[in-house]
Amino acid sequence: MSTQRTQRTQGGLRGRPPRGAAVTGIGVIAPNGTRTDAFWKAVSEGVVVLDRITREGCDHLPLRVAGEVRGFDAADLIEDRFLVQTDRFSHFAMAAASLALDDAGLGSGDPAEPFGVGVVTAAGSGGGEFGQRELQKLWGQGPKFVGPYQSIAWFYAASTGQISIRGGFKGPCGVVAGDEAGGLDALAHATRDVRRGTGTMLVGAAEAPLAPYSMVCQLGYPELSTVEEPERAYLPFTEAACGFVPAEGGALLVVEDEEQARRRGAAVRATLAGHAATFTGASRWADSRAGLARAIEGALAEAGCAPEDVDVVFADAMGVPEADRAEALAITDALGAHGSRVPVTAPKTGYGRAHCAAPVLDTVAAVLAMEHGQVPPTPNVSAGCHDLDLVTSRARPAELRTALVLSRGLMGSNAALVVRRGGESAR
Repeated sequence: MSTQRTQRTQGGLRGRPPRGAAVTGIGVIAPNGTRTDAFWKAVSEGVVVLDRITREGCDHLPLRVAGEVRGFDAADLIEDRFLVQTDRFSHFAMAAASLALDDAGLGSGDPAEPFGVGVVTAAGSGGGEFGQRELQKLWGQGPKFVGPYQSIAWFYAASTGQISIRGGFKGPCGVVAGDEAGGLDALAHATRDVRRGTGTMLVGAAEAPLAPYSMVCQLGYPELSTVEEPERAYLPFTEAACGFVPAEGGALLVVEDEEQARRRGAAVRATLAGHAATFTGASRWADSRAGLARAIEGALAEAGCAPEDVDVVFADAMGVPEADRAEALAITDALGAHGSRVPVTAPKTGYGRAHCAAPVLDTVAAVLAMEHGQVPPTPNVSAGCHDLDLVTSRARPAELRTALVLSRGLMGSNAALVVRRGGESAR
């Protein structure tokens, strides 16, 4: 009698195909639009919303331009009892989670299988606005005036905790407390959980780094743009590049086991097919060339994807000449001759680079681009350099089946994510 041994691999049990990680719901709270339809309209039309910062207490700081989420009323989507104990970055995350659940047809009520739903978010700045307000009370009025929620509202894991508590989700939960590339790492974390048996994951990132305290903390980054004119403040891949413009907001996605999603009749908007990450050191942009190229190669390998299969690249677009040059070289290093022909875009130049939420918003834009058959433009940029086929001026019609999303962090992380259009499989 023969015996058969099964072993676990990254994709599940050896000998079995890995569970597909399907995107079935999207929720967006961004400077250029709240809700997915408004976000895509602005992205596809190249709308620019970068403007002078209007937040109280910021007018004397050298950082003058950012992407602000204006007209957002958290009370429209979140109950008061959660609002009083959370920071603005968690308001964005909880609101986006509600929108994503509704989009997936799951609603926000108690789930039938609470242990089958998990939450993973990424955060780079935490709850700076809430923390600043409470510390001002401490120094101005005394400790009795500091609220009890100060101990949790600032914390990087607050959004994951509040989303899971609010929704009654008891599956695997986690937080990636990192720099920008952490947004893609969170998506990979959720994908692994789905492949290992969790039915549904809520995953994404939201940031609110525009309170005075948070902005002062960012002033130590030499990559930050301090140009005062919004139209000149964020111009990656150009000779006028002078740094990046920060933004607030974010996005949450519902990622499900693909078979489960199809059984319940949900539309599979995309699948998260491959991810890889590397580390090359803080602000060592020349070194990021090799690190990012290695991440791209790893993501393609996990996805079973050849370089020529990539139909569009959503670039990290740091806006620093050395960093932009390294990214362009990494793309051609990893994709070969195809790297100079594949369309490259950076929609974030229209609304800002929202730290950990930036690559998640890029992933949303990639899903929507594949659905609509359009590569969105890179706003404010009329012509690029570095031998990339940078899409500028207006959206470009294209048949898009596979998108590559790139991200690098100020502290040295590099990550790449392969996203396939719903219904597509490895070629």
